[in-house]
Amino acid sequence: MKAVVITSPGGPEVLQLKEVDDPQIKDDEVLVRVLATALNRADTLQRMGRYDPPKGDSLYPGLECSGTIEAVGKSVSRWKIGDQVCALVDGGGYAEKVAVPAGQVLPVPPGVSLQDAAAFPEVACTVWSTIFMMSHLSKRETLLIHGGSSAIGTFAIQLATYLGVKVFVTAGSEEKLAACKNLGASVCINYKTEDFVARVKEETGGKGVDVILDSIGGSYLQRNIDSLNFDGRLFIIGFMGGIKTDINLAGLLARRLTVQAAGLRNRSRDNKALIVSEVEKNVWPAIVAGKIKPVVYKCFPLAEAAEAHRLMESSKHIGKILLVAP
Repeated sequence: MKAVVITSPGGPEVLQLKEVDDPQIKDDEVLVRVLATALNRADTLQRMGRYDPPKGDSLYPGLECSGTIEAVGKSVSRWKIGDQVCALVDGGGYAEKVAVPAGQVLPVPPGVSLQDAAAFPEVACTVWSTIFMMSHLSKRETLLIHGGSSAIGTFAIQLATYLGVKVFVTAGSEEKLAACKNLGASVCINYKTEDFVARVKEETGGKGVDVILDSIGGSYLQRNIDSLNFDGRLFIIGFMGGIKTDINLAGLLARRLTVQAAGLRNRSRDNKALIVSEVEKNVWPAIVAGKIKPVVYKCFPLAEAAEAHRLMESSKHIGKILLVAP
């Protein structure tokens, strides 16, 4: 098969489509012939040599895919050859075929094309496992999403709005803010021209929001703390603004705040299977009902992975960038 190989750590140019051996499936895995895969920030970090895959996982980038099952392991009962699926993969999505643990496979939601279904697994599992399973975001609460126009942001806006949460977002352009508003965000803040802490306080009568989903990290930590209501929860999923900062801890104590952080890739297969099961139970009905739609900015052929990475790193996109296999 063909797969996108990281020839050496570096810029997008190190991504090359090469002929490689087909993956071999284990008894509890399925083999998926990939139609599409989606880019994630983790892929760009892996390409630069800053995010190695866990031991035993595929060395090729790509953490989600959609396609058709070509083979099933001996202990797999739910899935059969020919099923159209999407999946959270442990690596190797940038390829024509990928081996996937059966517990990380999802049916393609009715009404969603097989290609667009590749946009869902990583964002759905990330959003549900963090602000819902761990931070217990609930109806009538308020949520602030940093990077509202990102793939995770555009999904989180739709899901939280569907579940009765008032959504605040930050983004860096009026075009991106407009896209967030169209997806259901109630308060849209341009972080380049506004102080998001002041705006959050203004919109909440001085209270702050209940939950924050943050991919920035260090440079936003104090301002995030200042933006939270009593019993507020901050969930950190990325460090685009650095990993170190000084903060005043007094607000944590005074307002009973919780700060959490987690990734998805390094979780055990059992934990990923649990998350996927919860996503199918709690999120898939909203997609089937048309309340959450895939937000796909652009599709590239698998051979143009380097161009796709350049677009992602420019941050000009809104939603997902897909790679489509030949």
